[in-house]
Amino acid sequence: MADLIEKLRGVVGDKGLILKKDLSGRSAGYLNPDKTLVAKMLVRPTTTEEVSEVLKLCNEAGQPVVCQGGLTGLVDGNTALPDEIILSLERMRTIEEIDPASSSMTVQAGVTLQTVQEAADEAGFFFPLDLGGRGSATLGGNISTNAGGNRVVRYGMARDMVLGLEAVQADGTVLSSLGKIIKDNAGYNLKHMFIGSEGTLGVVTRLVLRLRPKPASQQTAYLALDEFEKLPQLLNFCSSRSGGGLSAFEVMWRDYYELVLATPGAAQPLPADYPYYVLMEVMGGDAAGDGDRFESMLAEAMENGLLVDAVIAKSEGERLAMWALRDDVESLDRWGPRVGFDVGLSIATMPDYLEEIDAPIVAQWPERRRAVFGHLGDGNLHIVYAVGENGANVKKIIDDAVYLPLASRGGSISAEHGIGLYKKDYLEVSRSAAEISLMRQLKTMMDPNNILNPGKIL
Repeated sequence: MADLIEKLRGVVGDKGLILKKDLSGRSAGYLNPDKTLVAKMLVRPTTTEEVSEVLKLCNEAGQPVVCQGGLTGLVDGNTALPDEIILSLERMRTIEEIDPASSSMTVQAGVTLQTVQEAADEAGFFFPLDLGGRGSATLGGNISTNAGGNRVVRYGMARDMVLGLEAVQADGTVLSSLGKIIKDNAGYNLKHMFIGSEGTLGVVTRLVLRLRPKPASQQTAYLALDEFEKLPQLLNFCSSRSGGGLSAFEVMWRDYYELVLATPGAAQPLPADYPYYVLMEVMGGDAAGDGDRFESMLAEAMENGLLVDAVIAKSEGERLAMWALRDDVESLDRWGPRVGFDVGLSIATMPDYLEEIDAPIVAQWPERRRAVFGHLGDGNLHIVYAVGENGANVKKIIDDAVYLPLASRGGSISAEHGIGLYKKDYLEVSRSAAEISLMRQLKTMMDPNNILNPGKIL
């Protein structure tokens, strides 16, 4: 081990190496904020070439490596064991280029999502990927889990915002495909093997991101509905009337809405009298006229009986306060021990699904608490249960209740957070035996010594 340490030190220098005894001051991340990192050491390269040398040395030594970004993941996909090495790209945070002609930005994978958003804005562009952990989450981590977030309904997942990437395989081989073009059908598009692979097939080091024109206006409103069946009708109505400008359609069941309203200082856009609430946003190109069109659209929706109440943000401050209400997942801390889920299924099946999963949980814990919210425009639900107890047995019972009914509905156990350690026992719910077999073959082919994030996904 001492020999490997010195070899790694020769690659990244003294500043690039943090040994086990010095990791106690580093938090283990969002899921385990009170714990510190556990690993043999943390290696911090500054270039793709250094990442390549690090992985080559570790592969030759059979040393497992876990790549970490901003530690905002929710499935323990970035957790390292005591005998593993952490590879952190925290010193690779350079925005290398913004190219207006190709509407692209080339970045190192350690840059944070918020930094990319702000740089795009300053250059007159818009990077649409957005999620609550934007200030800490890195682009490498976003890409490794194919992050979704708030604007998938219009702009797609993280996968849809990557024009090219550079990745390093387990043996140190660098695959560089940093093209800036949208159309490229020259054989297999290998970048997609790394996007969503959670660091198990290679380490993404650089990215070419697709930028979009900066919207001239953002119209935001909270809407209240009295029937679930009206949610997809309203979604389709607003998507059509806005001419494709609908960028967010976030739905909150009353249980979650009531919870976030109780946060001190929280906005109070609508009373908690209705079963469903929608935070809707439309981005447009006519700052002078978009507001009137937005109001007319909502008025027509109300006349058609698609919604029963509405409030429109009249300032940037009100718009941000509305979004802060939706993003206040920390309010769930007030419930104590809880189990959270990130599932995907067709909108039409959601009411029956929620009723089915709730029945066995209520039967065992009649006083259970449940919150439901999500990016309904893309079929993504977040479900949180608190039953007043903690432990592996409790989690197993609730996991079974939530995950197993997805199989008959063609649903996904992970809409956007990934598999990691938390969900790998349920992968067969959403993937066939043939699919899982091919995944294993890819893993064996690309990482024969199983050094990259071992034990995750599979």
